[in-house]
Amino acid sequence: MKNIRNFCIIAHIDHGKSTLADRLLEYTQTITKREQQDQVLDDMDLERERGITIKSKAIKMNYLLNGEKYALNLIDTPGHVDFSYEVSRSIAACEGALLIVDASQGIQAQTISNLYLALEHDLEIIPVLNKMDLPGAMPEEVKDQIVDLIGCKREDIIPASGKTGHGVTDILEAIVSRIPAPKGDPDAPLQALIFDSVFNSFRGIYAYFRVINGKIRKGEKVKFVATEKEYFAEEIGFLRLKPEAHNEVSAGDVGYLISGIKDAREVKVGDTITHVDRPCQEIIQGFEDVKPMVFAGIFPVDTEDYEELRNSMEKLRLNDASLTFEPESSAALGFGFRCGFLGMLHMEIIQERLEREFGMTVITTVPNVSYKAYLTNGEMVVVNNPSDLPDPSKLSYVEEPFIKAQVISKSEYVGQIMNLCIGKRGILVNQVYLTTDRVELVFEMPLGEVVFDFFDKLKTISKGYASFDYHPIDYRESNLSKLDLMLNGEQVDALSSLIHRDHAYDFGKKICEKLKELLPRQQFEIAIQAAIGAKIIARETVKALRKDVTAKCYGGDISRKRKLLEKQKEGKKRMRQVGSVEIPQDAFMAVLKID
Repeated sequence: MKNIRNFCIIAHIDHGKSTLADRLLEYTQTITKREQQDQVLDDMDLERERGITIKSKAIKMNYLLNGEKYALNLIDTPGHVDFSYEVSRSIAACEGALLIVDASQGIQAQTISNLYLALEHDLEIIPVLNKMDLPGAMPEEVKDQIVDLIGCKREDIIPASGKTGHGVTDILEAIVSRIPAPKGDPDAPLQALIFDSVFNSFRGIYAYFRVINGKIRKGEKVKFVATEKEYFAEEIGFLRLKPEAHNEVSAGDVGYLISGIKDAREVKVGDTITHVDRPCQEIIQGFEDVKPMVFAGIFPVDTEDYEELRNSMEKLRLNDASLTFEPESSAALGFGFRCGFLGMLHMEIIQERLEREFGMTVITTVPNVSYKAYLTNGEMVVVNNPSDLPDPSKLSYVEEPFIKAQVISKSEYVGQIMNLCIGKRGILVNQVYLTTDRVELVFEMPLGEVVFDFFDKLKTISKGYASFDYHPIDYRESNLSKLDLMLNGEQVDALSSLIHRDHAYDFGKKICEKLKELLPRQQFEIAIQAAIGAKIIARETVKALRKDVTAKCYGGDISRKRKLLEKQKEGKKRMRQVGSVEIPQDAFMAVLKID
């Protein structure tokens, strides 16, 4: 065990952790020349296209230092704020972390929040200054920032470049010398933590685990503590680029387990594995449940695909434990699911993955957050969907979730960022100059305002420099009203939203205008209305397509033409009563991009 090292890589998005991971695999000869490609560990097409890491990946490397063999277990983690849940799971399975900072961009918001996660678990932090080969690198300034942040010595920071391979051997030596070996007793009863799982259509579910105490052998009978299910360990082994079967995985090591599990609900991430005949006394603590931030409905385009969508979602949840969903029905869209996501990017990725990996085309409704509605009789109802809001006559008040938002930016953009945040009902709590030209602003603001387009606007006004991170604080009373959308007098529940009363008129008007552009013209007139309760606050009309019925009527009395027009008018009226309006998918998403 003294020669095992478990570590993860944490950084802000786009600071080069996947590239550096490639170099580590190359220098330890874990991958052959033939298997080499950029971002080896990002195996989803989606990750390569967007250049982001979505899933944590674990891989075992062998390293020879001063004639001694070491086993290094690396877990590569995502950098985007929406996937910080993945990071927290990876950190729970490690003793150390490489903190990577881009030498040209300096410390950004996600670096700080991931660092705090690692410090909470008492990990040994190795600071690495990456992208030293760039002409815009500012090594001395960024070193000062790192020293201020974690209080290390300047000489502890390792300058490196994932692109050229400079400093990689120093990093490997630092991993061996600075990160402590895992503590644990190989002879104690088995105690292992499941930190991830994937679905394979041939073998069932692969559970990835880290052994804390004891050892697990092939063919033994094991038990998952939380679900109380028992299985045979059909195959166990280590995680190389491809899984590599072994007969035993011992304390301190990371491995995988196949036991023919077919049902996704039986594997819970964060669960403890132990032996049936010699169980451990206590389960592993410190593992947190995921809190979804954004809720949206996902509906199959064809209602017959409902069951298939359910199966796809369950398989997807195995691979992404932060996805939560429950059945829901809508008058406009039929049966579907109410899903909880960690943020807008997470929602977009799930939709893409459903389409790519399972061939499901889905309609997503307008995202919203969950509110607490208090009734006049003192009861409290959680509202995840605007259509669940109780009747106004029984409603006492509504509370909405607030977050603490941390924005780090160059000082020249402070004015515009403040305008944006205050326009979103934010309250400025703190403003700190980290260096002469970098400012950290802390706001308290409603989560509902951040959900839509806040991140895009922030990037636009700061020319991509500002970084953003947030965590929930509490619920606060707010003057919210439910905005309904009606087409030809019929309410479309999938487009209704809860919104602050001051913004409702403006928002209602913009939505109606947007829908007028997007709805295809029919043979009859369509009235688009936005309403609060019984009061209509905005209206637009999509004009009917008219056929020239008087074309064949040449000459003669005007009453002949009038008769034909009256007949057409009657037909249009009848058609309007029976005609239904098809809403295109982009109309649901248009609400997000209203400005």
